[in-house]
Amino acid sequence: MTHSNATAIAMPSFDLTGKVALVTGASSGLGEHFAWVLAQAGAHVVVAARRLDRLHALVARLQEQGFNATAAELDVTRPQSVADCFGGVAQSPGVPDIVVSNAGVTVAKPAMNQTEQDWDDVIDANLKGCWLVDTEAARQMVAAGKRGSIINIASILGARVAAAVGPYAISKAGVIQATKALALEWARHGIRVNALLPGYVHTPLNAGFLDSPAGEKLRSRVPERTFCTLDELGGPLLLLASDAGRAMTGATVEVDHGHLVSGL
Repeated sequence: MTHSNATAIAMPSFDLTGKVALVTGASSGLGEHFAWVLAQAGAHVVVAARRLDRLHALVARLQEQGFNATAAELDVTRPQSVADCFGGVAQSPGVPDIVVSNAGVTVAKPAMNQTEQDWDDVIDANLKGCWLVDTEAARQMVAAGKRGSIINIASILGARVAAAVGPYAISKAGVIQATKALALEWARHGIRVNALLPGYVHTPLNAGFLDSPAGEKLRSRVPERTFCTLDELGGPLLLLASDAGRAMTGATVEVDHGHLVSGL
């Protein structure tokens, strides 16, 4: 398709002014970063997690920069906690337009050393928690007659595997399939459900490993020979959160410098 010089092309908008965005697992790591990204795009951000002290500190930093932010206590593994969190948010600042289901954990052990408790901890937080958050978000949106965007944070390990993180990889594969199943059901309500699949992300918490000889070996398998940075996740997140991605639902967006397409 071609356009003449006189044809105006509608440019996508990543602006989230007037939107309410809730981020789970926002007390640290990716969730905290996503809160900053959404706030800078204009959203009123609700940061949700179990550690209220960290959330209040984050809200204070956001507000110091002139952003709108509030904290909400949330344990994604407990249905009542999820319902209470969304109920409180619906009262103020309002039913979320955007929900980033980010909370999750991992246990790094060989499969034969993983315990039943390890399995339960990972599956409950990563998969059950995602399901509980997504379904409660959808109930609130439908009741309010509001269209919305739900973004599940999966992982490239949901599409391929690595050693010693079996339950984590299995849980993230479930998150990918849940994303597609819920996107199908909720499209008629104007609720989009997509998944972001980060690769290995270089942060202060994992720098020790990623900069080690084992990390360098891992880096050599990434086609672009580099790991992701937190900043590189912001653009894809905003694409899924904003009207720029309004035709996207049931999609998986890989952000990994090509790691998933590395040769076997």
